[in-house]
Amino acid sequence: MTTLLVLGGSGRTGVHVLSQAVERGYRVRALVRKPDAVDAPDGVELIAGTPANIDDLRRAADGVDAVVSALNNSRASDNPWSKPVSPPSFMTDATRDTLTVMGEKGIRRIAVASTLGAGDSWKTLNPLFKALIKTSGIRHGYNDHHGVDAVVHASDVEWVLARSVALTDAPPRGPLRAAPAGTEKPGLSVSRTDVARFLLDSVEDDTWLRRSPLIWNERAPR
Repeated sequence: MTTLLVLGGSGRTGVHVLSQAVERGYRVRALVRKPDAVDAPDGVELIAGTPANIDDLRRAADGVDAVVSALNNSRASDNPWSKPVSPPSFMTDATRDTLTVMGEKGIRRIAVASTLGAGDSWKTLNPLFKALIKTSGIRHGYNDHHGVDAVVHASDVEWVLARSVALTDAPPRGPLRAAPAGTEKPGLSVSRTDVARFLLDSVEDDTWLRRSPLIWNERAPR
């Protein structure tokens, strides 16, 4: 049985990763700050700690076969001008340390939740959205996503970066699509449940290995 380490398992996308991973038959482990506050499905092993501490990562990664990262650089609310809560390079530092630990322990595969506009997909963004990012609190998260993009692309592990359009907690409005950024016109949103599914699919197959696809939900036909 494959043992999967989930980072960000207490978040709005991470909780879907936990439940779907259990449904797929993984042995699931999640590194979370407050295990008592996480409503995890039966079968998930919750380990107290933080991905900001490399020794916590080492403990959590013992015996692990693959990693899924659904980490986020949090703000006080979803309002674009709300203040950041996470340290500026939280995701970048945690991802760099995760890759270090993976090398130490011989873990080869990681699937990482990213966003449209990170890394070289920045050039595909509409100028008005770029201006919003640069002048609002969103820029802190984007700077961190750029950092994650850089350290993952520089690594020699088997990685997939899933770049989502706007995330929604609603059920999928249509089938999930994936394509390199800039090659197709994407839909406006993607369900977190489908993001979780794509991340887990990326652990299991090589379709997008060492690539950074954009993912979205197509509108279902009326």
